[in-house]
Amino acid sequence: MATIAESAGNREALPAPARSASTLESLSLGLGAISFVVVALVALVTFRFEGTPIAGPGSVGQFAAIGAGVVAALAFAAGRYIVREHSGSTKRITLLDIADVAALAFAHAVIALLGWTLLADILDESFLGATVYPLPVLLLSGAVAAVTAYVCFFSATHMDLSLLATVLAVFLVFGVLASMLTASDPRWWEDNLSALGMTDDLSAMAFNLTLIVAGFIVTILVRYATASAVIRRAPGIRWVRTLLVTVGVFLGCVGVFPVDDFFALHNTVATGMAVGFVVLVIGMRWWIPRMPRGFLLTGYAFVAVVVLVAIYFATGYYTLTAVELVAGVLVFSWIILFIRAASALEEDDETAATGERS
Repeated sequence: MATIAESAGNREALPAPARSASTLESLSLGLGAISFVVVALVALVTFRFEGTPIAGPGSVGQFAAIGAGVVAALAFAAGRYIVREHSGSTKRITLLDIADVAALAFAHAVIALLGWTLLADILDESFLGATVYPLPVLLLSGAVAAVTAYVCFFSATHMDLSLLATVLAVFLVFGVLASMLTASDPRWWEDNLSALGMTDDLSAMAFNLTLIVAGFIVTILVRYATASAVIRRAPGIRWVRTLLVTVGVFLGCVGVFPVDDFFALHNTVATGMAVGFVVLVIGMRWWIPRMPRGFLLTGYAFVAVVVLVAIYFATGYYTLTAVELVAGVLVFSWIILFIRAASALEEDDETAATGERS
């Protein structure tokens, strides 16, 4: 499979002839068709050509969502393999490269699983008491698999930094929302956000696993966002890369060390993540001087908001959960904006180089 680095820093995912675009489209459609047939046949065996509910245990919605999750992971892995074959890369694949692809394949699978589950629940509420007839069960299951395969294969073969950032954001939102909706304690929010990971149920496992994988994806983004020539030449690139990776590692550690079992360690890594973010925002002006002024000002505004909600919590106006949610959203928004700003600097350099050659 191709390393993400081979395409993440390039707007063109495949350095191949122009006809590769049509070839990839044909492969995407073919994979979608195969997924449709396979999943529809499995649905036929599973439901024995009988009607089922829209959502819930034993429903077509649950089956289609699980099938989509499996298809998403396989389609993404297949797409990365195709990218490597077309690029003709001779670079040796390392364990870290495999882990990158595995983490992103898992993220796509979770997004597909939760996304289709959510849609099934919405439709179930819209058609109360409705039963899906046998033939539509097969068609819907196959269609969900086909769409998922097409989208995930496209994502894998066109992967760049912007798409990576989008996958991270969607994965994190879906994972945390799923944990909130399935939490065994409906009043978890009265404690803190980490309370979602304290129990031994599926909700807690989903929350902690979401943080672990999200932290790993952050480190993937950091490695490739700071790999461009213009960023590597910055005077403080080592500080930027180290602190960003630290934020990603600490995020994963928040999931690895639940607050009920590792109180001190959990709070240490959570606090360290916030401190690392603040230091990054303040030092960015000197470490990467070419960063857009608007990006720098946005970072200062984010820090000010985090300080403000922390004061609200200290005075009893906000709950700790509210502070954590606001801070978490701002930190990840800033990381995504950093990736976009770094990509813009690279594009400016490429445009300037093209102008000089012409």
